[in-house]
Amino acid sequence: MYKMEQLQGSKGYKKQYNSSNKILELESGSLEKHVSHKSKEETESRETRKFRPKKQQQWDRFEGLFYKDLQTDSKVQKDFLTEMAKILNTYLTDQCKTKTKVVDFHHPHQLEELLGDTLCVDGPPRDLHQVLSDCKETLKYCVKTGHPHFLNQLSTGLDVVGVAGEWLTAAVNTNMFTFEVGSVFVLMENTVLRKMRSFIGWGEQEGDGIFTPGGTMSNIYALLLARHRKFPKIKEEGMYSGQKLVVYTSSQSHFSIKKAAIMLGIGLNNVCSIPCDERGRMKVDELEKAIEETLADGGVPLMVSATCGTTVLAAYDPVDRMADICQKYKIWLHVDGAWGGSALLSKKYKHLLKGVQRCDSMTWNPHKMMGAPLQCSAILIRKSGELLAANALCADYLYQTDKFYDVSYDTGDRSIQCGRHNDVFKLWLMWRSKGDNGFEDSINKIFHLSRYLEQRVKERKHFTSVLSEIEGPSVSFWYEPPQLINSNLSSRERKNLLSKVAPKIKESMTLKGNMMLAYQPLGDLPNFFRIAISNPKLTESTLDFVLDEIERISSDIFLE
Repeated sequence: MYKMEQLQGSKGYKKQYNSSNKILELESGSLEKHVSHKSKEETESRETRKFRPKKQQQWDRFEGLFYKDLQTDSKVQKDFLTEMAKILNTYLTDQCKTKTKVVDFHHPHQLEELLGDTLCVDGPPRDLHQVLSDCKETLKYCVKTGHPHFLNQLSTGLDVVGVAGEWLTAAVNTNMFTFEVGSVFVLMENTVLRKMRSFIGWGEQEGDGIFTPGGTMSNIYALLLARHRKFPKIKEEGMYSGQKLVVYTSSQSHFSIKKAAIMLGIGLNNVCSIPCDERGRMKVDELEKAIEETLADGGVPLMVSATCGTTVLAAYDPVDRMADICQKYKIWLHVDGAWGGSALLSKKYKHLLKGVQRCDSMTWNPHKMMGAPLQCSAILIRKSGELLAANALCADYLYQTDKFYDVSYDTGDRSIQCGRHNDVFKLWLMWRSKGDNGFEDSINKIFHLSRYLEQRVKERKHFTSVLSEIEGPSVSFWYEPPQLINSNLSSRERKNLLSKVAPKIKESMTLKGNMMLAYQPLGDLPNFFRIAISNPKLTESTLDFVLDEIERISSDIFLE
């Protein structure tokens, strides 16, 4: 338990929960030196568990069978995959139950000790009995990201149709770089990308796009295309002129914009962070001022990135006004809608991206608000042909022009990558199962729950909202334990204590395993909780439980 003076620096005690939910008090710092107390069943070696007939009897037929038998005996293959399906189905079903732990957390050295030889990969092969055991053991220690109490990231929840799509994708195991290999999936990708572009407001046959390995890569594509449009010779001649190219993004944008500048030779110092208002939105007058300064200094304004759904506050930059500035100065406008772009699917909330049809490119991550399994991100381009112009190398061992089919359906020369994973089928299958209306209902529910949580935070004592009003489906707040923070504290003391409350509460709930929440500072603001709503299993009562649990854990770990 913590007293105020202990949080301010003296050594206190940490609460740790074992599997029986008994509280163990360990001196500060000692947790890393001890393996968590476990029941007899949990501490038995994996080899001992292997021979328990009741638990492993159904796998006895796999003893002495190896991976080569999967290749030569179709019945062995069928039986093995059937058992794997049972394991996965049990896992997927259990993780949606609120009584199930979100995580059975262990520190790295503890987990390494518990897993023992399970981690080893060496000479002798293991039989299929052991392989199935390994899969079950692995799932035991996985974070259950589909659990209603997993609120640790922007991507939460579980879409069963999407998971089924990912299973089929893995079974087919094809590549997306040519039509002759990708075939039906290439057509699906074109269909889904057209659909996404239509929600932006571009014409049916207008624009281009491609699925990428995440939002960071999509943002890298955007900057690459912006550079190629302005300086196409860089593709052949490189960055030799020494001319300063400048990128503009909000001070609360995702770090991937800076990473893109590093990778493309523009440089971290040439990323201009534009200040935000009190709600986390870029100040457009400051943007124009920064552009004018670049021009006066002899630099080249290359790209402006508008964030629609910032990582922390879920703020939406004023795209329409930023488009006016970009049009005036002839600058590429990119919209990073990785988190908030899915609001376009809702008639009620698409106004948050007003003016988005005027952008040159947009990042959109269906694996966030739309609930597609990781990863699923697209870069969408308003003008056709720019992906090909910036990336094409015409490798004649893959992209021959004399193929017997229409080679415009080969996607590889439009991509930075060569081999490219099929990320579209799961999303296509989800769209088939939900339709536009189903996705709109999901988005509306997400926004409704975020507004409900915002109101509950404002109504409850000892909870304080970071924002006076939210835009996207993320709610940020402080919890101020009454036994710890009072009116007698100076502002500096209060801030210092507040910065430690969220980490201590998160530590306790993670060790207990019943919940995972995110926290972070922001500028001068001390650590606060952030709950991003994207899990379709969430309800109003779930969110009430989250606030109740924060209060309950706080009363346990902080003393008067």
